[in-house]
Formats: sequence, C-alpha cells, structure tokens
Amino acid sequence: MQNAPHPATTTRRARASAVKWKPCLRPNQRSGRSAITRSPSIGKTQAAAPAFTALSACGPSPIARTRTAASPTSTERGEPVFEPEARLHLGAEAEVTAGTWLGLPAVMKQRRARGWRHPDLDERLGRQRMLAEARILLRLHRSGLPVPALLDADVDEDRLVLEHVEGRPLIEVLRDAAVTDVESLLRAVGRAVRHLHAQAVTHGDLSTNNIMIRDDGGVVLIDFGLASIEYDLERYGIDLHVLDEVLGASHPDRPGAMAALEAGYLDCEHAGETEAPGGMVPSAADVLDRLSQVRSRVRYHG
Repeated sequence: MQNAPHPATTTRRARASAVKWKPCLRPNQRSGRSAITRSPSIGKTQAAAPAFTALSACGPSPIARTRTAASPTSTERGEPVFEPEARLHLGAEAEVTAGTWLGLPAVMKQRRARGWRHPDLDERLGRQRMLAEARILLRLHRSGLPVPALLDADVDEDRLVLEHVEGRPLIEVLRDAAVTDVESLLRAVGRAVRHLHAQAVTHGDLSTNNIMIRDDGGVVLIDFGLASIEYDLERYGIDLHVLDEVLGASHPDRPGAMAALEAGYLDCEHAGETEAPGGMVPSAADVLDRLSQVRSRVRYHG
C-alpha cells in the first residue's frame, strides 16, 4: 500500500502550480536577471531587492516589501506602506504624489488610464512601461548614477514608489537671477547624461524639469517613464537634441548653456565607447557628432 503524501507537501505543490508567471524580457535578457519578481504566497509583482546593506549616495537602497493581496497599500499588520501628503504633478500618463513610505520621504507615481485606448491594450502597455521603468531605475542605481531609489513596485496596481529627491529642478535654478555661475553646474549635468547613456539608456524626455539639483550641487536625473535601452547612435543624438531645444527655448538668457553641457558630456569618465550587456554604446564624441547632424536636419526641414 502506497503512503499518502504529507499535507504540507501537497499544499506547497498546489501553491507552486497556482502561480505561473514569466517576466516580460527583451530577447537578450535571461530570466534570472529580471529585476521584478512575483511572490507565490501573495501573488503580487514586486521589485527584487539588490544586495545593498546601507544607504548609498544615490538614496535609500531599493527594498521589496511584503504586502497582502487584499490590501496592497498596507503591511501584513495593517500599517500603511505609503501615506500621501500632497500632489506634486498630474500629467497625461501619471499622477505623482509626495508622502512617506514606511517613514521615508517618498513619491508615488500612479499610472493613469488612457480613456481613448482599448482597455486591454492600455493595461498591457501600461504594465510594460512600468516594468521597463522599474528595471531601468534598478540598472542605473546599481551603476552608481544618482537617480531616485526604487522603493516599491506594484505592477498590479500600476504604481511605483520612489525616493523623494530634495532640491530644485534645473529649470528653476537657471531662471534664478541670483545664480550667476552655471557653467560648472551644466558641466555636471553633461557628465550625468553621459553616465546615463553609458548604461545603454536613453531618457526619452530630457528637459530641465526632469533634472534635479540638490542643495550641495549634486545632479539627479528623474522621471524615466519614457526611457529605453538603446544601442542606436541616432537615439542618443536625439536624446541630447531634446535638451538642446529646451535650453534654447526656455533659457535664452543663458547663452553657452548647451556648450557647457556638451563639454561635461565629453569630460565624463565614461566618454569612450562602452560595452554594455546587450552591445556597444557609442562614444561621447560620436554622439555629439550625431547631435550636430540632427541639428542640421531640423534646421533644414524647419
């Protein structure tokens, strides 16, 4: 007579078979490298915590917090994970709210549904973009680039919780008449953008609103909702051209701003051709050459 399986073993098998989920990966990624995981016990998609043991210069370490499926905004003891305080921004794609996350200053980015899209398509695209943003933030944080630390990722609820970056957006700094020496600041911005590109990441919306300046002068890039992994030289040139256009249109009283930024871009320690997990990233000099070509095309068609 065959022995019956132990009840605990049966329960574990049932749980394992109930969760069948695979992360959305690019063709050149291995599933073992995914930054997003799913907990079989609660059925929620979360950010996997990297092996950080202390707070870094880029902000708090990314943390994966267990939450109940019935109450994704609370801990298992019923304590609120994120406590909202004030709305910072209401955009077409997302609403950004300031508050605290387990006592840490944080912002919550809640994706907004696009009513003109088919609901199924909107949900799929929104989830893909949120997963991509979370993975890119983790990638950049691990590279040492100052970006907001990813504290929590709840893809089922279409929200991310990020470190709240203290400081002023670059647009305010450049419009402040009391700030006279901006060349060194813009060089630092250029170095930060090159560090970003050296990780094979294009921002997609580089503007003076999405660059924060800390009180100590440190540069932090924010809002990676349109960021992507790229190896095409053209994409890097376009990324810089967006910032070039913004500086010319919004800050005409800061002549030489883009020239200072380009000098910092070339002066970055990552200026050479860089090897990334999926290929080679063009050198800073090649990207600036392509930027010149993009400018000439825009002037010609304009």
